[in-house]
Amino acid sequence: MTPSYQQQLDAKIERITAQFAEFTPPSLEVFHSPEKHFRMRAEFRIWHTEDDMFYAMFERDEDNQKKVIRIDDFPIADASINQLMPVLLAELKSNDLLSKRLFEVHFLATLKGEMLVSLIYRCPLDEQWQVLAKQLSEKLNIKLIGRSRGQKVVLTDEFVVEELQVFERKYQYKQIESSFTQPNAQVCQKMLEWACNAAQQSNKDLLELYCGNGNFTLPLSTRFNRVLATELAKSSVYAAQWNIEQNHIDNIQVARLSAEDFTQAYNGEREFRRLQEANIDMSSYEFDTVFVDPPRAGIDDETLKLIQRFERIIYISCNPDTLHDNLKTLSQTHKISQFALFDQFPYTHHVESGVLLEKI
Repeated sequence: MTPSYQQQLDAKIERITAQFAEFTPPSLEVFHSPEKHFRMRAEFRIWHTEDDMFYAMFERDEDNQKKVIRIDDFPIADASINQLMPVLLAELKSNDLLSKRLFEVHFLATLKGEMLVSLIYRCPLDEQWQVLAKQLSEKLNIKLIGRSRGQKVVLTDEFVVEELQVFERKYQYKQIESSFTQPNAQVCQKMLEWACNAAQQSNKDLLELYCGNGNFTLPLSTRFNRVLATELAKSSVYAAQWNIEQNHIDNIQVARLSAEDFTQAYNGEREFRRLQEANIDMSSYEFDTVFVDPPRAGIDDETLKLIQRFERIIYISCNPDTLHDNLKTLSQTHKISQFALFDQFPYTHHVESGVLLEKI
């Protein structure tokens, strides 16, 4: 019998509580997810038979062989994705050119109601395809992108605009196709509010590493005098700059540097032209807090040494194992004041965590 959502969440709570007990954190704050329609992204293979095609996923059987699973609906995906799936499939089936050698379909939805669909093919996309795809985009009122090997056709935009509410304020976010965004928007809003509460209100400045498209940067900017955020990926920096301007925020600067590069710049070991070109004077900042949301691999040793110098560390983690490993170092100088679990990924073993550390 498949465990219920609450049973699976309880198992995560028990696992995380036991894993981090050695750091004697305060009681775990738990932020649950809706049980259905929580995922804003969905990706499917398109399976072709002699007389049909359908959405598909794969699972391994007892012999570890891939088994095709037909997908007619997808309850964990946003309701708008479920509504569009059969309509889009019927339109694709009705046109040989749009369905021929179609390999995958990716959906990206928003709470605001925008939808971006990517159609991935195993053949080149010609002008006739573009005409038909444009008509389909207009008929279904969706943004549409076509992809094949070495080819990307953007018919309208390659992004959607999401709207997330943090306390009483709504923020607009550009989310670019194939770039990272939080998959569970409703839990994301809870994460943003938790981070703002952890930050409290400071008259000093915030350093943020791994800022992405500015997901946390925008609401956290209301809690500090100024924010210096860093991100390496060009597309994410571009989106972050757009988001800052769109939300009329004037106390954020973004530096296109990796965490490792920023550590070298902050320590005076290297000079970076990107900081000069962005007119960023690090010596003018008075940081008291650092916010980090690193990739699954966690934080490198030199960057850990850097953030240990700050009074407060707010750490969002998508991998409890690397968080646990990083805390072995950070707990030498800081104690855990707040500890949270965000159920971003229901029905999986994945866990998103939040930790506020304060200098001992």
